Amino acid sequence: MKQPKILVTGATGRTGRAVVDDLLAKGVPVRAVVRSRDARSAALERAGAETVVADMFDFDQLLVAMQGTRRAYYVPFYDPYMIQSAATFAAAAQEAKLEAVVSLGQWLASPVHPALTTRQTWLAQQVFSMMSGVAHVRVNPGYFADNSLRLIDYAAHLGVLPTITGDGKDAPPSNEDIARVVAAVLLDPDKHAGREYRPTGPALLSASDMAEILSRVLGRKVRRVDLPWWIFRKAARIGNVGEFLVSGLRYYAEDHKQGAFALGAPTNHVLEVTGRPAEDFETSVRRYATRPEAQRNFANWRRTFVGFIRTPIMIGYNPERLERELRFPKPPAPRLAMANDRWKLEHGAESGREQSSLTDHPSPPLQLSNKNLRIARTTSASSTMYT
Repeated sequence: MKQPKILVTGATGRTGRAVVDDLLAKGVPVRAVVRSRDARSAALERAGAETVVADMFDFDQLLVAMQGTRRAYYVPFYDPYMIQSAATFAAAAQEAKLEAVVSLGQWLASPVHPALTTRQTWLAQQVFSMMSGVAHVRVNPGYFADNSLRLIDYAAHLGVLPTITGDGKDAPPSNEDIARVVAAVLLDPDKHAGREYRPTGPALLSASDMAEILSRVLGRKVRRVDLPWWIFRKAARIGNVGEFLVSGLRYYAEDHKQGAFALGAPTNHVLEVTGRPAEDFETSVRRYATRPEAQRNFANWRRTFVGFIRTPIMIGYNPERLERELRFPKPPAPRLAMANDRWKLEHGAESGREQSSLTDHPSPPLQLSNKNLRIARTTSASSTMYT
């Protein structure tokens, strides 16, 4: 049976490009939404995708992009006004009479989290769930393997794995596994309508565990190195990680240390949805180890070493100032994930003791004092994430 054309947003990004590749490999026609015509959009066209330039905040442009498609994968546009983008996309999807939308969210999604990114991600998924006549499926992955593996050049050439999550554990899913879940849902949306999937890798790992696996694959000793927050803010700016995303990462680092990414993980959702088990972290490492920047030669070593030693003298982001200048709204009682009983129940913490705590001992709210706003300065965590 001929599959309808599928719209993929964020098509040049981590999961978006992987979804495009998976669908094309199955013979499914794809229209990829891009922000501009460049080398990445040209690569999509060479792969066989149709591309369209559209502003994710513009209703008319999104409506035009959707014409002739029946289903869509929505990747959040990480911006202080991202909820406007999501609402615009939902309105256009209804107008275009799409059959289904699969939205990428976050493991931490919650209406009371201190990170505006996370609260808006949660709100966006509520908006999509309210679409009349359009099936909606949520995909809220664990802490991406790519958050660590995008630093494989540091492991390969300097023998270090920089992190801001300390030695907290998570079950990192690969971009490819997340994409396989999304693609499988898009190919049979009626089967999955209304569901939430939380793809993870097959095992809980700490940063030290990941360093050991990197050592084995790369053939050299790799050790975990905890980055101070002030260094990470500089590294994030050098690496073009968006400042808005960084404003949330300082909270995610603390969530990670408190065990939020280990709660309810690993899941079997990759196997359940795709029929194939999730790939392990070592398999992901071996794929990243083939990249040009991971090849051990003098030019790569010099580039990595110079980048490493110049980071402390560079100008970094100031997420506290960003929040003040843009007047980010804040819930009256913000809570990190592990202080949020509702979130814990939704993620599988259903012991009798924890259920009774909902009424007997409610968790205290997170107080956003200046001290709390500096929580990540004493933690250590990975480079980007969507999570």
